[in-house]
Amino acid sequence: MGVLLDIVYAAGLVITSPLWVYRMIRHGRYRSGIGEKFGAAPLRYGLQPIIWVHGVSLGEVNAARTLVEEIHSQLPDYRVVVSSTTDTGITQARKLFAPGHLVFHWPLDFTFSVRRALKRLRPDLVILMEGEVWPNFLAACDRRDIPVMIVNARISADKGYPRYKKLGRLAGRLFNRLTAIGVQDETYAEMYMNLGVRPEKIHLTGMMKFDSAVVSDSIDGSDALAAALGISNDDALIVAGGTGPGEEKMLLEAFAKVQVVHPAARLAIVPRKPERFEEVAKLIASSPFSLVRRSEHPDGNPAATDREAVILGDTMGELRKFYALATAVFVGRSLVPMGGSDMIEAAALGKATAFGPHTFNFPQADALARHGCVRVADADALAEQFSAWLGDSASAARSGAEAQRHVRSQQGATRRNVELICHILHRVPAVVPGDIATDEIRQPVRTAGEA
Repeated sequence: MGVLLDIVYAAGLVITSPLWVYRMIRHGRYRSGIGEKFGAAPLRYGLQPIIWVHGVSLGEVNAARTLVEEIHSQLPDYRVVVSSTTDTGITQARKLFAPGHLVFHWPLDFTFSVRRALKRLRPDLVILMEGEVWPNFLAACDRRDIPVMIVNARISADKGYPRYKKLGRLAGRLFNRLTAIGVQDETYAEMYMNLGVRPEKIHLTGMMKFDSAVVSDSIDGSDALAAALGISNDDALIVAGGTGPGEEKMLLEAFAKVQVVHPAARLAIVPRKPERFEEVAKLIASSPFSLVRRSEHPDGNPAATDREAVILGDTMGELRKFYALATAVFVGRSLVPMGGSDMIEAAALGKATAFGPHTFNFPQADALARHGCVRVADADALAEQFSAWLGDSASAARSGAEAQRHVRSQQGATRRNVELICHILHRVPAVVPGDIATDEIRQPVRTAGEA
């Protein structure tokens, strides 16, 4: 099976080579960590046990932050290393975890790549964030008796689940190689069981993205961002975060309608992917609005003075700062059928938050829409909602406060996942926050006739 998969993977690389070669040349993607992708994982020295945490991309890496912190707190005798698949994921992982934790690229699922990586690293446990599994990797871990688990597990109802369902019994065989699956909610638990996963492997632990959200009324650095871009405390700032292709044009048109009612309103757009910064900059510049780019006004430099310009957030890692300055927020990739971006961050900051109808990647959107956030049908409805919030600040504040309370009520999944990790490693989880998990004391089995 491994050899057959190697052939399929190689054919796939050849067929898709025009696309990834173009991206390498045009956007500089896929160039880093080539050796690591073919198995040159960090070399383990000494006897210190290793927990390997993997987040596919930016979102999963962000969700891993609280998990890594809690593992390090409860299991300080373990060394935690972090991998990611995408360039943005690696960049964020280095920002969050280096130099305290090793960060490297996930190996491609060729048999020789995963064997080499496991031989070099020799992990005692592998933790996969959210659900991406690879058959050759799981088979190699199974042969070496390395436990592998998923935390924060989910399956997209419209893509992932139907694809796995087509595999029939193979899907169950694949997921049953896992030691445990910590699912976000009952819906995902049912999906895994329908795929043939044994019920004892499935554990309801909750959604960790709520734990990684900063529940606060402010974010460090937001004041400096406001000063650099000429944003005052009195500005009615709309922030559109995590936007995708096709949405920015709709947002500009919606904003023009808002300005008819609220001429002093301002708009900041923060695209989801950095390779789209130039494209969006050209779109704004060709619209009736002028353009101010965050990258041209870094902290400490002369502030932007054009108060009628649309602001483009063309830097990485500053979306929360923009949200902190907002009067109202739109969470992107949801007016177009792309599954949505993370709406928890804006809700956790107590902002009046709206998103579109396409949020299939974020099942928590339904609950948030019942607790302060607003789901709109289209760009016209979004313009109406923004106008309503800008015209009634008390209503906007109530919406944001209700959403923030909901986020706070959902936190705690990280602790439950670490308890599951401890049990797999035969440790007793800490009861008091900040304490260390203890070695498990195995009691002798007593018969019914014993006292």
